Amino acid sequence: MDHHILQKAQCFQENLGKIAKSIPLVRTGPYLPGATEKTSKDGTAGTPNLQLYDVKTGTCLKSFIQKKVQNWCPSWSDDEIICARNVNNEVHFFENNNFNMIANKLHLQKINDFVLSPGPQPYKVAVYVPGSKGAPSFVRLYQYPNFDGPHAALANKSFFKADKVTMLWNKKATAVLVIASTEVDKTGASYYGEQTLHYIATNGESAVVQLPKNGPIYDVVWNSSSTEFCAVYGFMPAKATIFNLKCDPVFDFGTGPRNAAYYSPHGHILVLAGFGNLRGQMEVWDVKNYKVISKPVASDSTYFAWCPDGEHILTATCAPRLRVNNGYKIWHYTGSVLHKYDVPSNAELWQVSWQPFLDGIFPRKAITYQAVPSDIPSEEPKASTAYRPPALRNKPITNSKLHEEEPPQNMKPQPGNDKPISKTALKNQRKHEAKKAAKQEARSEKSTPDLAPSPAPQSSVQNTMSQPTSGDPERDKKIKNLKKKLKAIEQLKEQAATGKQLEKNQMEKIQKEKALLQELEDLELGI
Repeated sequence: MDHHILQKAQCFQENLGKIAKSIPLVRTGPYLPGATEKTSKDGTAGTPNLQLYDVKTGTCLKSFIQKKVQNWCPSWSDDEIICARNVNNEVHFFENNNFNMIANKLHLQKINDFVLSPGPQPYKVAVYVPGSKGAPSFVRLYQYPNFDGPHAALANKSFFKADKVTMLWNKKATAVLVIASTEVDKTGASYYGEQTLHYIATNGESAVVQLPKNGPIYDVVWNSSSTEFCAVYGFMPAKATIFNLKCDPVFDFGTGPRNAAYYSPHGHILVLAGFGNLRGQMEVWDVKNYKVISKPVASDSTYFAWCPDGEHILTATCAPRLRVNNGYKIWHYTGSVLHKYDVPSNAELWQVSWQPFLDGIFPRKAITYQAVPSDIPSEEPKASTAYRPPALRNKPITNSKLHEEEPPQNMKPQPGNDKPISKTALKNQRKHEAKKAAKQEARSEKSTPDLAPSPAPQSSVQNTMSQPTSGDPERDKKIKNLKKKLKAIEQLKEQAATGKQLEKNQMEKIQKEKALLQELEDLELGI
């Protein structure tokens, strides 16, 4: 592990002015934005509350007046040539970190958020405008600095049911995934509101990603190849599915205890994990062959990160999410723990991260399924049995499950059904099966006589039902009516047997049973 350098740094918060909201450090650069509580006076523009600092010198480069509390942080391109910030109904762009002059403006009424595309020029930006007064919300894609004109937008996608959105660019900056969320689910199906997933491409294509299972969207992540993405969604146990750029499902991983997905830097390995309120179970998948490599468990983990070499994984338990049992582990993707560090009980670990490297430094290696050797023993949690009350402990165990887990599509028992079925096809299939079952049931009722043994009065009724008709319509009608009366009497007798109190007229009907049987026998003897 000599060539894998691990940087540990404690997160800090600095009081700038009155109340520091948050201080995000720029991804690769030397600039530090900080926002303080908004202060303003009557009749004045207010005091500047957004400052940009040079990390090397500590000097304040520029101060702004930031009115909005949300989405206040400036955003830089990967090469830090342009910087953008949201100001009222505009996005202001600065070039070469010259904050004294606005290079370009993107004006949209009620613009709420924006995201710059990754990678080099040409730069692209995705902007979000929430809906109002019955109008839909929309996300538009632009190429910097072409913002003017009715046809300046590269793509547009409008949708309803969106109080906020999360916009995710792929690595090649050719498409954006939009997670639209509402704070309240009006159907009452979810406490966390309602979420939908949308796809927008810079070539103008757009679509709604159809998710087969209802429920929240926990995570959506792009593959580094920018040709596919994975979504983790649905009520627990959650489903995970890989989609292509046409938003068609490519592979269904079934259901499991998961709420996050992580592609390796080379995109050839996918980790499905369940952190937070889940046990920390991980599934490591070979994306090309769709095979499980390993299933390690990182209990109480609050952080996950791939090493730039695409072979090692970092999991950590950090404060303030958890203030006990802090520490980190370095894994090989085959499930072996290669390094472990536990923080002393009187200390806390706030942050841990890999040393960054440029893309292409580490070549992609062939996937191995054999666990690499390690000096650290595995600490797999012991399988705990379910609690059984004393009254059931000496009785056989029944295999009852709260949720029926669905296996991955290549492990399902149906051969040749690898492609997930769409909602419409599944609905038609269920209708067809229901009609087929109804026809078979009706056919069996007509063709199969009731041959079950029963008491004498009932058997006489059943035997008469199988007798041929007399050819006299009037006599057949009388026989049919008598059988109906006898059947009703049998139902009343069954009700009385269960303890139900019968009415006086119902008791009189039961007393007439013998006379009705005699009358029926006389009619049938005359056939």
